[in-house]
Amino acid sequence: MTNKWYVFFKATLGPPLYLWNRPTIQGNENIPRTGPAIIVSNHQAVMDSFYLPLMVWRQLTFPAKKEYFTSPGVGGAIQRFFFSSVGQIPIDRSDSGAGEALVTAAKRVLSEGKLFGIYPEGTRSPDGRVYKGKTGMARIAMETGAPVVPAAMIGTRNANPIGTVIPRPRRVRMKIGQAIDPHAWARENGFDPASREVMRPFTDFVMQQLADLSGYEYVDVYAADVKKSLEEGRGYPAGAEPKQR
Repeated sequence: MTNKWYVFFKATLGPPLYLWNRPTIQGNENIPRTGPAIIVSNHQAVMDSFYLPLMVWRQLTFPAKKEYFTSPGVGGAIQRFFFSSVGQIPIDRSDSGAGEALVTAAKRVLSEGKLFGIYPEGTRSPDGRVYKGKTGMARIAMETGAPVVPAAMIGTRNANPIGTVIPRPRRVRMKIGQAIDPHAWARENGFDPASREVMRPFTDFVMQQLADLSGYEYVDVYAADVKKSLEEGRGYPAGAEPKQR
């Protein structure tokens, strides 16, 4: 059953976003009509969590930073309403058990036959490229057997650069790839789906799918490490330097 606030979100915020950013989606038919699936996306902007649920025809649930739900004041109340409306659930990423909490939340959503959305990069890309994914997505996929559907976000960083609140009038696109059976992929590539060894190669495979779909360069370094290095004035770490144009 679709959450009434999710319907309200599409009815109220949908029209302005359609007008302002003219979002389009290609490959919506690759999302299973029924049953659980994991929608795996690259992460360009905060507004990814608005554009993708707006354009995907089934209700989508994402984990989100707990801070989105605990900010004080009127602004915090509006933020809580927005993120709750688009089906997000709070996760305390600073907690030592955050990884386990993510897996538990995902399993609950998938056990109800719903779509679970996740950004394996763990944070927004610092420069628009697709960065190395964390293996939590692979663990969820292998433990549940739910199909993994890659969803490439294109142009959302231009519409909603880091640090901005109100989107800019830039075109936004989404491309949905074909669903991947995680257990079949594991066996075809010589892995036991229940083994730890499958997690990294499966994650890398899915991230490369996102890079191919989006047309963005893939960087085999964690985005969080790049952000930290840039914030500390040390520049890009080895292996993450942008290519000279």
